[in-house]
Amino acid sequence: MAPALQQSTPSEAIITTNSSSENNNVTITGKIYTRVRLANKSDLSHIYQLFYQIHEYHNYTHLYKATESSLANLLFKENPLPLFYGPSVLLLEVSPTPFNEPKNTTDEGFKPVLTTFDLKFPVVEEQVEEFRSKYDDGNDKSDVYIVGYAFFYANYSCFYDKPGFYFESLYFRESYRKLGMGSLLFGTVASIAANNGFVSVEGIVAVWNKKSYDFYINMGVEIFDEFRYGKLHGENLQKYADKKEKNDEGSC
Repeated sequence: MAPALQQSTPSEAIITTNSSSENNNVTITGKIYTRVRLANKSDLSHIYQLFYQIHEYHNYTHLYKATESSLANLLFKENPLPLFYGPSVLLLEVSPTPFNEPKNTTDEGFKPVLTTFDLKFPVVEEQVEEFRSKYDDGNDKSDVYIVGYAFFYANYSCFYDKPGFYFESLYFRESYRKLGMGSLLFGTVASIAANNGFVSVEGIVAVWNKKSYDFYINMGVEIFDEFRYGKLHGENLQKYADKKEKNDEGSC
């Protein structure tokens, strides 16, 4: 489902830098080049920031308990599950100049998806240093910025007798919304599922967010109105732990 690479030349992208700012802005017009790749440990600080930003977007920062260390333990275990079965993050990067095929070979098991977008309006990167990519593909390319992510992991249904993907979240920094990149990122996850024997991609769709709702409908997601999302958490979940402790005491 990921779009094919479109050919263009570096001269088609126009880059301007605002040197008066303490943290220089980069403005891109014409074309913007994108790369979707699997996150690695060098991306921890960026993943931490993006996860915080999606909590900000939903006014849930008071619930954000993650640290870079806890995310490392979650995403980059020393003995990981098979590829895409454990928690997985795809990052979408942009650049004002084209990406080249990587010179460094990796064991990630996922070939980055390279795409070009024609811009209808200028895109301003206002956090050049904060979101400059640390990914090393051997091409010594420094004008690459991380702009969004997709977070998903394998689940299992006895109804299908095959694993699927639980699509936990999709997020883009504000400057990069309304460019069509959401379709690229979600479509890449869907293509991974379809090409690797996963039976579905499923998750929560916020019915109050019409743009988000319409996006997933347009991507082919079927909404099941006869089911409602249920969650056992917080104090109600903890009661079960307390109950077990009391039972254990009573059995002595």
